Amino acid sequence: MRAEGAVSRKNARRARLLAGAALLACAPLSAFAQTTPAAQPAPAVSDGLSPDSIYIEADQAGRQGDVISATGERDRVYARFQGHTLRGRAVTYDLSQGIGTADGDVELIDPARNTVFASHLELDSDLRAGVAIDFATRLENGASLMAATAVRRSENVNELNYALFTPCPICDEDGEPKTPSISIQAEKVVQDEDLHAVLYRNAVFKVGGVPIFWTPFFAHPDPTVDRASGLLVPIINYDKGRGVSVETPYLNVISPSEDWLFSPQFNTRVLPFLNLQWRRRFENGTIVARGGYTYAQNFGNFDLNGDGQAESNVDFGDRTSRSYILAHGKFDPDGPWRFGFTAERTSDKTLFDRYDVINPYQDNGLYYGDQRRLISQVYAERQTERSYVSLAAFSMQSLRVARFNDVTPALNEFESDGTLPLVAPLIDARWEPASAVLGGRLRLRGSAASLYRDEYFGSPVLRPELLPTGSTLGLPGVDSRRVTGQIDWRRTFTSAAGVRYEPFVDVRGDIYSVGDLPPVLGLSDETITRSRATLGLDVSYPLIRRLSDGADLIVEPLGQISVSTDPDLDPRIPIEDAQTLELDETSLFRIDRFPGYDLMEGGVRVTAGVRTTLRWAEGRKASLFVGRSMRDAEEDAFRIPIPDAPTKLYDPSGLAAQTSDWVVQASFQPSDRIRGWGHATVDGSGDIRRAEMAIDGRWGRRNLATATYIVDRSNPLAGPSNRNYEFVQLAGQQFVAGNWGVAVAGIADLERDLITRSEVGVVFDDDCFRVEIGYRRDNTRIRPTGPAEGIYFRLNLATFGGSGYGSNGLR
Repeated sequence: MRAEGAVSRKNARRARLLAGAALLACAPLSAFAQTTPAAQPAPAVSDGLSPDSIYIEADQAGRQGDVISATGERDRVYARFQGHTLRGRAVTYDLSQGIGTADGDVELIDPARNTVFASHLELDSDLRAGVAIDFATRLENGASLMAATAVRRSENVNELNYALFTPCPICDEDGEPKTPSISIQAEKVVQDEDLHAVLYRNAVFKVGGVPIFWTPFFAHPDPTVDRASGLLVPIINYDKGRGVSVETPYLNVISPSEDWLFSPQFNTRVLPFLNLQWRRRFENGTIVARGGYTYAQNFGNFDLNGDGQAESNVDFGDRTSRSYILAHGKFDPDGPWRFGFTAERTSDKTLFDRYDVINPYQDNGLYYGDQRRLISQVYAERQTERSYVSLAAFSMQSLRVARFNDVTPALNEFESDGTLPLVAPLIDARWEPASAVLGGRLRLRGSAASLYRDEYFGSPVLRPELLPTGSTLGLPGVDSRRVTGQIDWRRTFTSAAGVRYEPFVDVRGDIYSVGDLPPVLGLSDETITRSRATLGLDVSYPLIRRLSDGADLIVEPLGQISVSTDPDLDPRIPIEDAQTLELDETSLFRIDRFPGYDLMEGGVRVTAGVRTTLRWAEGRKASLFVGRSMRDAEEDAFRIPIPDAPTKLYDPSGLAAQTSDWVVQASFQPSDRIRGWGHATVDGSGDIRRAEMAIDGRWGRRNLATATYIVDRSNPLAGPSNRNYEFVQLAGQQFVAGNWGVAVAGIADLERDLITRSEVGVVFDDDCFRVEIGYRRDNTRIRPTGPAEGIYFRLNLATFGGSGYGSNGLR
């Protein structure tokens, strides 16, 4: 039998289509595998046979003229040729016509390991034409395709008659046939390999085997195609401001490396809103650009007549263009350099909230904006085994509320963009020599930054000594430029008893140029220099004890002593990059526990802690860390004014006193279904300053729940500008009868004694599609329409595609 040494990509798809008898649809398909990706041909298979040879194992085999025949009574005939494996009760091959046939429990496996089942199968010598009777197959993504007959009409067209397609499982856990949840039954199905589509004639849609819809024509992408043009699953919900809202995404695939997503949002109460997304992959990078546009009035709750009462859901102002753009690009060419950008801007502070734009806050660049802040940046990085350098410039747009309005959220005052700095450039670099220096690791660091503000911004950027006492209207924003150089050396010793010693030396110098300072001290442009040298020692002594049943208990005391020169925290230096400190197990033992460079510590410090870990069977474990730091004197420069009482100071960092806050950190995983973690800073009186903890669990096959608690009590004085908070977030789902269950989610603001977001719904999920319908309410103080409530509907279908916008993690 003549054969080619390798099977082409089209032949592999052809073999996959002819995939079996319906009676074998629930049989294990362990040999089945996805077709080799389109960019790669199917690999050649070496079975020890020459291209014109055929190997047969059978109870009986013979030859009459040009016809080879074999039959199997107890076992099926086994044949190998051209890298294919064929089994059947009866197999014949006509050498003169080049036609092979097989009957009875036929199974054909091609070189790409795609498996074919049929009760009758015909193929020519080049596998370019074929007929299968009693056809059924299960694709790698779980979809199934069955038909009375399957015929290879041409090089690129496969035809199935009286066919049924379903993306759902057709067998239960015991391997018995079951009615699929969703299926499409058609008089004729055609797979066009040029179009990468499956076309249906006289198609009937069934849910649970019950016909619910008929159409003379229907089409969807080939299930083996990664992407194809067509409608995606719509997004349906209700909002008090927009009314009933339906978003209908349409994906237009331009090429394997480029596509567009058109997603218009149609609303019953306001004009439509068009969302767009363009994605393009290059040889060494990717660009993704999202945008949206409408020409409409603002809408929300407004006090139109000035009586102090907001009228609900009214249009306000003139019609104008309202839009947003969220774009990013990343490029990683050969060599040590890579670069990218982000471009994020919106015309309205509440546009994302009013139109429920999906995942607007994403982390896509070298630097990330805070929650409700957009960042536009360009950056480049160079990294080698011993060095790193980054260069960036960025600006931000704030969507944060500076002052909430008591009458209506539509009149909230937002943070001014002019108070946010333009950063250009921001440079960070470090280098390590390949060989040890004095037996230890030496690291050289450098950093530079330039920040420019258009509008005045006071605390905590400006120190209390520089805050004006009168009106700040019209004052310019403070500009600052900084250059930093740093040398860090560290060496490790381990004693015979297992004690680990790490002496270290750190020397750092800064030069600041500050402009447009407030005239309270008669200052304008200042040049400031400062330096600090640190000598210290880290000590740790890990102890391990083997307990019963193979458990391990690890106790590791940790200690550090460091002596530094005076850090010279000049009050003229703005605090730009060290405003937020997360004091935890990792930062407690750093030389500079503040992020950034503007704040640094000095003097004599002693830090101690202990980490305890218990590990037992099957990866289960629990750990606890407790630590604290002490210094020789208090550091008042770490305190900032209380917003509602500017003459009073408080310590948001927990490092200003001679003894720092206690750091407590824990995690546990008693089984593969339960895990949790927690972190807290506790002041000397035992009061929690900040804490965050979470626990999640799973039971059964699909039941799950998660709970998160977060609190910030760092500001000791209550008032309208107090930013303390306390939240509890819960989410879970419980299936109560088969595939039917309930899903709940909510966020409770314990500071205001209010449920800010909540939803409860009924869920149907059978691993093929998920439908969720329920009620939700949004009590956040940012939405201009005020509290929103209504019915939501979510639908996720297997195989037919999704509609979400990609996310690299939310801010």
